Amino acid sequence: MNSFGQWLYERVPINVAQLRELTNEPVPNHLKRWWFALGGTPAYLFVVQIATGILLAFYYQPAPESAYESVQYITNQAAFGWYLRSLHKWAATLMIAAVILHQMRVYFTGAYRRPRELNWMIGMALLCCTLLTGFTGYSLVFEQLSYWGATVAANISDAVPVVGNLAKKVLLGGDSYNDRTLSRFYILHAAVLPGTICLLVAVHILFIRLHGVTEFQFDDEPKGKPKHFNFFPDHMLTELMIGLVLMIVLSALATLLPATMGPKADPLTTPEVIKPEWFFYVSFRWLKLFSLTFAVISTGFIVAAMFLWPWIDSILRKLTGKEEASVYIGILATLALIGLTIWEAAVAH
Repeated sequence: MNSFGQWLYERVPINVAQLRELTNEPVPNHLKRWWFALGGTPAYLFVVQIATGILLAFYYQPAPESAYESVQYITNQAAFGWYLRSLHKWAATLMIAAVILHQMRVYFTGAYRRPRELNWMIGMALLCCTLLTGFTGYSLVFEQLSYWGATVAANISDAVPVVGNLAKKVLLGGDSYNDRTLSRFYILHAAVLPGTICLLVAVHILFIRLHGVTEFQFDDEPKGKPKHFNFFPDHMLTELMIGLVLMIVLSALATLLPATMGPKADPLTTPEVIKPEWFFYVSFRWLKLFSLTFAVISTGFIVAAMFLWPWIDSILRKLTGKEEASVYIGILATLALIGLTIWEAAVAH
């Protein structure tokens, strides 16, 4: 060890060999397939969100009289502001898609079963927080659709039994959209939800380290080949390559399809068409098919069932005697989600 290394080790007594051994957990071979390594994708995109969000926060002003103009300044005048805003938008879109796909992969491979039930619930909480972060994000622009989207969401929450009215008042800072509402959305979007996501991710990773990764064996894997490979540097390099590809994709999307500005919010003029972002198309179409009360209560039951699915799956397997009973339910649910999303995207109202 040279003199600088000795000096550094005295002040930061970390043994590199021990640190490598601690982090170098054997990883199952199936994680070489991107579909099975989706967990790192939203984590990378979340880092992009944090970095671009901090830069955007230097210019954004969370007040009804200045929010739209500050976003307009970022988009049209600030150096590379359009690029940073577009990166932020597309990273959010891809992050939500990646979390949904990751949760679907865990579901269809049965990786939520004993003893990983609690980690499945943490994953569901992460999915909900990600969706809420996306919702609060597009509400900050103070466009017509973001303003009225927030108003509609508050009215929907008001229909929730017992706690609905309180949730609406907490969200809006009153009985309707007012001067305090936008700052509340900003605090949720920039502090509360990201902090919650960081905490949940830490616990999620802790459970993965404690239980290990669910292992799968595929017929096309050569016999006699080791079933595991090192996390560092092999899997880390894989994740790095995925990150570089994502950065290229994000830059391409931000350049070719940059974020735009819609009309400024006007509380006195209701737009002819109110549509949320694509990840809420399912909920929006569901609300149109049924009464508000039934749609809200049924959605609550569905979300609760998803949180408790590891135990519901166990009951289904005992009753039916089929290990893959949940797979068939999942296929029907996925087709319904895709169908409702396409339906809402295709119609004007």
